[in-house]
Amino acid sequence: MRRILMAMAVILLFGVSVAAQAPASAGAAELPPALLQKKVEAQVRKLFALGPSFTIKVSAPAETPLPGLLAVSVEVTSEGGTDMVPFYISKDGRYFLRGEVFDTTKDPFAETKAQIALAGAPSKGPASARVTVVEYADFQCPTCRSLYGIMKAVQPQFPQVRFVFKDFPLDQIHPWAMTASIAGRCAYQQKPAAFWAIHDRIYDNQEIISPSTVWQTMLDYAGQAGLDVDAFRGCMAAPEAKAAIQKSVDEAIKLKIANTPTVFVNGRRFIGADQQTLEQYIRFELAATAPAPAKP
Repeated sequence: MRRILMAMAVILLFGVSVAAQAPASAGAAELPPALLQKKVEAQVRKLFALGPSFTIKVSAPAETPLPGLLAVSVEVTSEGGTDMVPFYISKDGRYFLRGEVFDTTKDPFAETKAQIALAGAPSKGPASARVTVVEYADFQCPTCRSLYGIMKAVQPQFPQVRFVFKDFPLDQIHPWAMTASIAGRCAYQQKPAAFWAIHDRIYDNQEIISPSTVWQTMLDYAGQAGLDVDAFRGCMAAPEAKAAIQKSVDEAIKLKIANTPTVFVNGRRFIGADQQTLEQYIRFELAATAPAPAKP
């Protein structure tokens, strides 16, 4: 899915060091949260040429480990697409920057990993793997289909890695994505291995599935996967499967995921379908987590 604020990733990074050293002017008064939010919205609109057709929501400023520096999340929505980007602003409203703040004494990805629930999610590879790749995806998303093709090429190269699928159907713009996710969940509940058969059939036939055909198509795929179709139909109609999908969606929102696919390799995030990045991250984590050689 297209990122609305792609340019934000490369603007104002120099400000991290400035804000860390002098986040507020000497003697400057702190501004109230509501005024800081207005300043952030105005600055985002000006920097990225976001006119009235873009809806911007700025979260309440939150304290950070850096004295005088507050964190805000900026959500931008346009034409059904949403992007969420973290920003920082000094308490006096003078310094405004895009970037991330890391504590060098901690694992920078530990908090992210702790927020991802792996139990009950479809996966391939050993449960005890040193490296886990978690994909948040939408079955109707074209870029997710591209990542599906990449995964088919990458997974056989790394049998020691665990690959986990998490649902994040963007049903506001993809009208049959939720039904497909429910079908995948019902397949998994009846026979875990059958999830991947349904998963593959959906992506292989993504262009011919429609809101009017998706229900019957999912029943057909269930039969082709060797599932009990009557039980599968009952599961599709019951609320439990959708509740499980919503739990995955809520988790994705908590992780500030706004685009599909979003992938985490041992908590290290990237967005989109990029085989080179995926393999780079996996190889790095395999090397970083390799057991120390035995002492002679």
